[in-house]
Amino acid sequence: QVQLVESGGGLVQAGGSLRLSCAASGSIFNINLMGWYRQAPGKQRELVAVISSGGSTNYADSVKGRFTISRDNAKNTAKNTVYLQMNSLKPDDTAVYYCYAEATVDYWGKGTLVTVSS
Repeated sequence: QVQLVESGGGLVQAGGSLRLSCAASGSIFNINLMGWYRQAPGKQRELVAVISSGGSTNYADSVKGRFTISRDNAKNTAKNTVYLQMNSLKPDDTAVYYCYAEATVDYWGKGTLVTVSS
């Protein structure tokens, strides 16, 4: 089992920045991909960014150049942590952001709300 705990959401004005964090604990040795998805009201959940255990990244076109995903895979801790630095935020980025981890099964966090005001 893997537990994911997100933090860092909130309210920000357009053009501002936020940093999301997601700490994974439990059976982290099985984790390959970690990342972030988001779901805006009335829309389907969509990929934001993912990062592999080796550091390869993939971003949605809508966030390229504005968001940066990074990951702490420290071997001597019982946690993996993934971060999402979000800059130049737009009202369209408003959504619940979910942390994701791919292991033998997929795991999801409970989500953190990001609201970008115009």
